[in-house]
Amino acid sequence: MNSLSRYKQVLAKILFDLPGWRTDKKIIVFESDDWGSIRMPSREVFDKLKSDGYGVDNDPFLKYDNLAGENDLSGLFEVLTSVKDSNGRPAIFTANTMVANPDFARIEESGFLNYFYEPFTETLSRIPTHRNSFNLWKEGMTSGVFHPQFHGREHLNVDRWMKALQAGDPAIRRAFGHRMLSISSEPNEMRFGYMEALDHFSPEEKQIKASVVEDGLRLFKRIFGFDSRSFIACCYVWDNEIEKILQSRGVNYIQGVAQQLIPAYDDNRHYFKKALHYIGQSNSFNQIYLTRNAFFEPALLGSGNDHIGYCLNRMSAAFRMKKPAIVASHRLNYIGSIHKENRDHNLILLKKLLNEIVRRWPEVEFMTSDELGGLISKEQNSRVKLS
Repeated sequence: MNSLSRYKQVLAKILFDLPGWRTDKKIIVFESDDWGSIRMPSREVFDKLKSDGYGVDNDPFLKYDNLAGENDLSGLFEVLTSVKDSNGRPAIFTANTMVANPDFARIEESGFLNYFYEPFTETLSRIPTHRNSFNLWKEGMTSGVFHPQFHGREHLNVDRWMKALQAGDPAIRRAFGHRMLSISSEPNEMRFGYMEALDHFSPEEKQIKASVVEDGLRLFKRIFGFDSRSFIACCYVWDNEIEKILQSRGVNYIQGVAQQLIPAYDDNRHYFKKALHYIGQSNSFNQIYLTRNAFFEPALLGSGNDHIGYCLNRMSAAFRMKKPAIVASHRLNYIGSIHKENRDHNLILLKKLLNEIVRRWPEVEFMTSDELGGLISKEQNSRVKLS
C-alpha cells in the first residue's frame, strides 16, 4: 500500500468518527451476528458439494459457518471469561440471533406451496452434537459473556426463496435437499443469495416483512424470556417501516454499519437507496443508531492479514475521537464443526486480542449493544433537560 492510500484510509477513519456521541470512557462492544441460523449442515455435505463442482470452499460462510455446537460455545465462553475489564467484568458478545429456521419437512410435504418454520432451539435439538447447546447458551447468559439480541426471524428472504423453490430452481432445490438455504452467494436477483431477509420487490412483500419482524420479536421473547432492545438487519437491508415496527415493540437501538441499504423499485427495476448513519444519531422514532467502527473477522478476511493489529488500529482511531469501539465479529469465526482449525485458530487470535486490549487500555469497559444504547440515550436526555 502506498503512502497516498494509507493517508486516504486514515482520513476516512477520522471523518467516519467525527459526528455523533462522544465519551471519555474506553468502551468496547462486540457484536456477533448469525447465532441460531443454519448454514452448512456438516463436513460431509461440504465435501459432497465441493466434489460436485460447487464453489463452497470459496465462500467463507459456506466453508465455515454452521449452528454452534457444544465445543464451539464452551471454547468461546472460556476465552471471553478469561479476560476482565476495569470493573472486573468479562468480555461479552452481543449475540445477534435468528430465532427460527425453515421447517424443511413440512415445506416439502406441502409440495413447496406453503412456508413453515421452527424455533432454532428445535433445530438444535435434532442434532446429536448440539442437543445441549441451548443449555450452554443459558450458561453463557448467566455468566455474563453471551447476550442475545434480535437479528431477525430467519436469515432468509422467505418470499423469494419460496418462489425459487416453486419454480424448481436447480441450485435452490439442491440446497433444500441438503437442508440448506442456498449453495451459492453469487449474485442473482437477490444480491446476497437469499440472505437479505427484509429486502422486498413490491408493496405486498413490504407488508409481509413487517409481519415477519413482529412474529420474530414475539418468538424471541418466548425463547429468552425478555424483549430485545436492539436489532441488526440481515445484510444491512431495511427501511423505515421496519424501524416503526421495531419501535412499537420496544426496540430502541439499531445496530449496523455506516451505510444502510433501503429497498426501492420502479417499473421493472429493483435497487437500493443508501443512507449514512453514525453513533448516537437518532431517527424519527427516537431510536439510536449504533454504528460499527471496528472489525475482527479472521474467517472472512482470510490468512495473511494482521487481524489483531487491524482491529486494534480501528479501536485506537475510535478512542482518539472519543467514540466507543463497536466491533463486528460474526459467528463463523468461532465454528469448528466443518473445519476444526477455523475455530481453534480464531479463538487463539481472539484471546490475544482481548489480552492486548486490557493491556493497552486498562480502563476499558466491556458493554452490550443495548447497554451502550441506554448510556447514550440517558446522556442525550439529560442534555435535553438541561437545555
